Amino acid sequence: MGFKKFFINLTPSPLVKLFANPYVAGDSIQAAIDAAKKFWDERHLCSTIDLLGEELQSDEEVQYSADVYKRLIDALGSQEYSSLSLKPTQLGSHRGTEHCKKVIEEIIERAELDNIKVTLDMEDSSFTDMTLDIFRALHRDYPTFGTVLQSRLFRTDDDIKSLRGLNARIRICIGIYNEPEKIALQSKPEMKKKMLDQVELLLKEGHYPEIASHDEGVIREALNIAERLNMKKDRYEVQMLMGVPMQAFQDELIQNGILVRLYVPFAEKWKFAIAYCKRRLAANPAMAAYIVKNILHKTAGRR
Repeated sequence: MGFKKFFINLTPSPLVKLFANPYVAGDSIQAAIDAAKKFWDERHLCSTIDLLGEELQSDEEVQYSADVYKRLIDALGSQEYSSLSLKPTQLGSHRGTEHCKKVIEEIIERAELDNIKVTLDMEDSSFTDMTLDIFRALHRDYPTFGTVLQSRLFRTDDDIKSLRGLNARIRICIGIYNEPEKIALQSKPEMKKKMLDQVELLLKEGHYPEIASHDEGVIREALNIAERLNMKKDRYEVQMLMGVPMQAFQDELIQNGILVRLYVPFAEKWKFAIAYCKRRLAANPAMAAYIVKNILHKTAGRR
């Protein structure tokens, strides 16, 4: 574990919340809806709204999460700019694939009434098979249902090929989870190169790649690949996280006819947001350094 990550893991929750504010829309359904609407009205940015929470182990917490999503769908209603993102470990994975699939399908059914698209997020590698099994099973009846693949995993090329014929929405990203070297690439440059190869493979296989990256060079090269393959601009999109300062580049993409979608997370209960926020802080060296500096300063001040 790196020095900065070590300190972030020790950071008290209130301090994590303070520094992670740019990455989180707020602590209510309405805050998430307002953020998504503002992005659309002011900049024509689309969103995928996510209720923060993962690795839930109680039926009560899973039911709570499912109910929040249903309330979110009812409040969001029919519109053209927002989709939803779900996580298996938030929605019943503790009771197995079939139970998780049932909980997720209930949410998708509700979303379909308002033509809201749903994406099943990919978590760490221990859930890859479960996630793809649920996705395949539900995609048959809900063809707009999408999922996520991570370029760092050695298996991803084969996973793409296993989805042949589905013509699915697939978010392709490096992935935020640290994975062992026996199953995953360890070098960021290699991950980025592999991601570009997989963007090309997804396009050739007839999928709709959602290119999720904050590396401007990677995104531009991905768009070059799409252009070389004579893909229309409605055959892919670019995705980024809310809170990452890339407004000028995002606006440039939108002006050039590229759909850009931001990941807009929220939490009604802050305890469910902590793990996500710590990963975001660990992935942001500047903010991580700021936290470490403040912790050390406060510690020294108490001596």
